[in-house]
Amino acid sequence: MHIGFLFNHHGAHQVAHALPVALALLGRGTNARVSILVSEGCEGEVRRLAAATPGAAPEIVRLRPPSALARAANRASGRALPTDIVSTLRRNLDRFRTLDALVVPEKTSLLLKSLFGLKSLKLVHTRHGAGDRAIGFDKASGKFDLVLLSGEKIRDRLAEADLLKENGHAIVGYPKFDLAPPSHPRLFPKDRPTVLYNPHPSPALSSWYRMGPAILDWFARSDRYNLIFAPHVMLFRKRVTASLSPFALGWNLGPRADHYEHDHMLIDTGSAASLDMTYTDAADIYLGDASSQVYEFIRRPRPCFFLNPRGLAWQGNPDFAHWRAGTVLTSIDELDSALAETPTLSPAMRARQEDIFGYSFDLQDRPSSERAAEAILDFMARA
Repeated sequence: MHIGFLFNHHGAHQVAHALPVALALLGRGTNARVSILVSEGCEGEVRRLAAATPGAAPEIVRLRPPSALARAANRASGRALPTDIVSTLRRNLDRFRTLDALVVPEKTSLLLKSLFGLKSLKLVHTRHGAGDRAIGFDKASGKFDLVLLSGEKIRDRLAEADLLKENGHAIVGYPKFDLAPPSHPRLFPKDRPTVLYNPHPSPALSSWYRMGPAILDWFARSDRYNLIFAPHVMLFRKRVTASLSPFALGWNLGPRADHYEHDHMLIDTGSAASLDMTYTDAADIYLGDASSQVYEFIRRPRPCFFLNPRGLAWQGNPDFAHWRAGTVLTSIDELDSALAETPTLSPAMRARQEDIFGYSFDLQDRPSSERAAEAILDFMARA
């Protein structure tokens, strides 16, 4: 049996959600051959994490790159159209045909069946993150042969949308948590409470487009807080970002040059530290909007604030379930009031965060990556 793991994306943020499963499969000593297939956008992070994980060295295969025309179309669209990702799929069909199963953390790979005709290839979806956005529970989410779920929340939402297949899903936990914990370098010269501002790229939901620069200005003036500005790694990767659910467009202008001049502000738009939970582990306070990274943050309960500059109706909406883990703010004035004194976590909010986390992640003594590897092998044995 030949199982592939595909990492074909502009950013490397999806790697940690599937690579630990590949390494766990290798560690089981089964007869299954495991190949890790990478495009240029993900190769560095795959090799970095693989090298940091004890065990057998995986087979890492660099895929044939996209065509020049596909690259040009991607650039012409401001990187909004994933023509290069689709081209990579098409130009490597001969390799995908050799596989019995392909494990992916994204949904574009469904084109291998729907467009490129690989009907017999079993597609396994690890998902990436345990967030609440509606796009995580769209029709495409139900088209995989096997879906690996972090916990009951994801299962229940997919079931409510009638997207779960009998014998086609398994709750396995969160393989990203199996990676070695990040180191704790000293990030700032002064010991102050540290805020992590972590906006999402979705133009329909992100606080960056309406409030982001003003928030950086607020912290630039602050003598009370350190700030880590570590947005979702895709926020500034594209000149134009499109949101599909609901539809919106965002033009991405990064921080101004003067925002980088303050020693109490760390701006990181895409290094390894923004991927491996270094910042979610180091911060004292979370400030965000739609990013699933808040769930990684509340693994250790701490104060959270969520920015809602559009005045979205969020209460009772499962797409904003994570906003129940903190306080929702709509303006800079409200942020100023919320951070006038260093916030603390009430016992009631601590209990709520623990409940929200437990509903999102089914963590056990056995590593999640091993549970996921076993679920894949069991599914393939049935198939």
